[in-house]
Amino acid sequence: MDYFDDFRVKPGSKVHLDKIDASYHGDIKDEDAAIAVTQAYKSKLRELQYLMYAEHKHSLLICLQGRDAAGKDGTINHVLGFMNPQGCTVTGFKQPSTAESEHDFLWRCHKVTPRRGHAAIFNRSHYEDVLVQRVHNIVPKKIWSGRYEHINNFEKLLADNGTTVLKFYLHIDADEQLERFKKRIDDPARHWKISESDYSEAQYWDDYTAAFEDVLEKCSTKHAPWFVIPANKKWFRNLVVSQIVLRALQSLEMKFPKPTVDIDSIRKKYHALNKEVNKEGKDSGKNGEKKKKNGKK
Repeated sequence: MDYFDDFRVKPGSKVHLDKIDASYHGDIKDEDAAIAVTQAYKSKLRELQYLMYAEHKHSLLICLQGRDAAGKDGTINHVLGFMNPQGCTVTGFKQPSTAESEHDFLWRCHKVTPRRGHAAIFNRSHYEDVLVQRVHNIVPKKIWSGRYEHINNFEKLLADNGTTVLKFYLHIDADEQLERFKKRIDDPARHWKISESDYSEAQYWDDYTAAFEDVLEKCSTKHAPWFVIPANKKWFRNLVVSQIVLRALQSLEMKFPKPTVDIDSIRKKYHALNKEVNKEGKDSGKNGEKKKKNGKK
């Protein structure tokens, strides 16, 4: 099944999150079946990340958004954790610092976008400035409503410079969110995840729904698509995200760069060096045998 097209928000389309089944899992029967498929995707993804790093022409930006407990950290861990840290960064965006607030709203994100050959993952992103700031009236409507155009232009700039931009909205329903909150309370190993905002933000469910729907409708473009991922079942979420990222990287048709040296010349030098090392090793061994014999005498 091609999840890229199934869950992509087509530019200009309307989105009604309440009508999207957050527990949908397609024809994947259970977690065991999903894990097997996801593992195969992850192996291919690691190979493609290595190729992207070597080719040094493209970069990848993945933005993860969702309600509290939607699974952003889990997606990074289970799907994107395969990536070689040498070519990947993860940045979480929370309340802006004083310095960040004194710049334009895209400044803190732009400076951590991926350079060529690298992948960057945003845990939350520049979209917080049309979500949280909108819901809590931190800035006037005339300010946040103008940011959609700025965001689209920003992502177009990245795409024009060789960055593949993929944006995932991890879709859970209210019942699943409460169940995950309960697990955090019941499991001491998850207590560190609990925050007051989990509960204070829950009362704005409808306001966030409207804000997310506007984001998905206004900012899903051909060069930077949004995907609404049914995320009640974590194993299905992981499978879908990994498949979509894999397909996007495969579409780049990347190739290893041509060598910057004469391979035949290097091969000759290697064989000459190998011969010299082996000769020294044999001579060293003979000298050692002589010393042993002399010692016996």
